[in-house]
Amino acid sequence: MGDVALRPVREDDLPALEQLINEPETTAPHNWWGWRKPDRMTRRWEESGLLGDEHGVLLVDAEHELVGFVSWHRVETGPASHCFEIGINLRPDARGHGYGTEAQRQLVRYLFAHTQVNRLEAGTELDNAAEQRSLEKAGFTREGVLRGYTFRNGRWRDCALYSILRGEVDLDER
Repeated sequence: MGDVALRPVREDDLPALEQLINEPETTAPHNWWGWRKPDRMTRRWEESGLLGDEHGVLLVDAEHELVGFVSWHRVETGPASHCFEIGINLRPDARGHGYGTEAQRQLVRYLFAHTQVNRLEAGTELDNAAEQRSLEKAGFTREGVLRGYTFRNGRWRDCALYSILRGEVDLDER
């Protein structure tokens, strides 16, 4: 695995980002949710730069090349508390090289360093063994199975839920 870095989305990145979320060959097999409005991310970028207090998107560069993105969004956990759920999508040719694990490690450190959340969580379909290994390598703990949790490609699917807590991460580690 080479150099992996997270960075904000720039305007010239938008066509590649739109392709990463809206083409079956770049999202499959676990992130294809059907066709979406083609300029959805562009409009969100124009409004917020894809960074905000409740959600965000950062691009994953590996060896100085755009290979995917990580994202997060706010999940209410009580009247006065929340956590973030994170996600990742890498180009098919970038999978299996450790980029996802390192990108998720960096996102964990980034969110704990720049927000007050105590918990980050991630879910993945039960048959996505590669993402489950990646989350575990990034320090996440498997909490359980969410039965019939997500609908994709014509059927309901079970998901594994993972989490990591602020106290489990050394923010000074590099």
